[in-house]
Amino acid sequence: MQPIRYVIVGNGAAGVTAAETIRQHDSVGEITIISAEPFPMYSRPGLAYVFLNEISKEQVFARQPEWYQQMRLNLLFGKAVSLDVDRQAVQLEDGRILPYDRLLIATGARAVPPPYAGADLKGVHYLDTLAGTKELMKQAKRRRRAVVVGGGITALEMTEGLAHHGVDTHYFLRRDRLWGKVFNDTEAKILEGRMRQQHVHIHYNTEAVEILGDRRGRVRAVRLKDGKEFKCNLVGIAIGVRPSIDLVKDTPIETDRAILVDETMQSSVRNVYAAGDCAQVYDPWTEQHMLDILWPSAVAEGHAVALNMVGKHRAYKKGSPFNACLLFGLHISTMGQINPRRDEDEPEIHQYLSRGSSEVWYTYPRHYASAWAEEGDNTIRLVMDGDYLVGALLVGDQTIADPLRYIIENRVNFREIHSDFSIGGLALKRSVQRFWSKSNQSQAESYLNP
Repeated sequence: MQPIRYVIVGNGAAGVTAAETIRQHDSVGEITIISAEPFPMYSRPGLAYVFLNEISKEQVFARQPEWYQQMRLNLLFGKAVSLDVDRQAVQLEDGRILPYDRLLIATGARAVPPPYAGADLKGVHYLDTLAGTKELMKQAKRRRRAVVVGGGITALEMTEGLAHHGVDTHYFLRRDRLWGKVFNDTEAKILEGRMRQQHVHIHYNTEAVEILGDRRGRVRAVRLKDGKEFKCNLVGIAIGVRPSIDLVKDTPIETDRAILVDETMQSSVRNVYAAGDCAQVYDPWTEQHMLDILWPSAVAEGHAVALNMVGKHRAYKKGSPFNACLLFGLHISTMGQINPRRDEDEPEIHQYLSRGSSEVWYTYPRHYASAWAEEGDNTIRLVMDGDYLVGALLVGDQTIADPLRYIIENRVNFREIHSDFSIGGLALKRSVQRFWSKSNQSQAESYLNP
């Protein structure tokens, strides 16, 4: 019997996790990973830390070349440009053709360029690839004034990094609240205070419509919606990401915003699977196929899809979204559904390749209620659906982050401490911790005494 030929397009979290899992269950299969970037696997969430000089460029690599050799993985550098599902073959840009028995598409997502002129000028930067981050760091040492455009976490990370490098940094927001799809007014004001302490200039209700260049094709200014010009020589763009699904164009593989997959992560075409940012998986929280642009989700999907590719049926069940980040010295954790309002347009797919987020946080809930408490720069927001906690957002103190995540993920009935929500502060924290300890003890007892 001939070894199975596995081809994985993508060298990120989903693709590498899948390759490792396949090798654990198939010791003789031929596994080829196609990487569009000339590097071993690196941590995209780590790029923001590299930009802030919190870790070195070397530390961002999650795998070394020796690892691929030890795992007997064939790593090819090149861009996959076409797919023939009838012949079961992938063609690379240089003409190489790779036949497969099982194909995994894990091509991720990439930053969306601005929808106006000037995106190709020298001095326009993104924070979504290692090469791009290296170039941004180099230019940050040379540029005096920067504008950052975008409403999500990556725009904030880029803003923090530029300010850290001593650049006169101006953050443009189309609306009047920081991270408006996640934060309420008080949470946003806390972050605003931290940003101003680091000398970031925040421009609310300000929208760029064009990036202007000089005779040498370098950024010289940004034109605003009101017609004024704002001088700068560096522009950071973080307005969204788009799943990289060009490979399946002109194939019968079904797509929506990304590649649609079933519970086994298989596409509409036999032997073709997808995982990570380029896959649209079923989400039990919204009962729809959703994008989930989170590093932990990519790892979980990579593991599940690999088991199915080797013939071990494993239904992938999407867990509750979770993210922890550090912005301007402020610890922030978000989990589950955290925004029970829908007072704006349909949610955009924001750029969350760095310290992560998920669009499921912004979907319209059914009949949720919120409890919220504030102590200085520390806030707690809890979102409930009847007797169950379905979401939480913590700013500052993270003491009860793990208990809340456990309660949300395990759908623990929360009724007995509903009355404590109105107390807030330390009393609420203690109540949650006691409830968590009691829940853990009950679970252990049921396990030991079935």
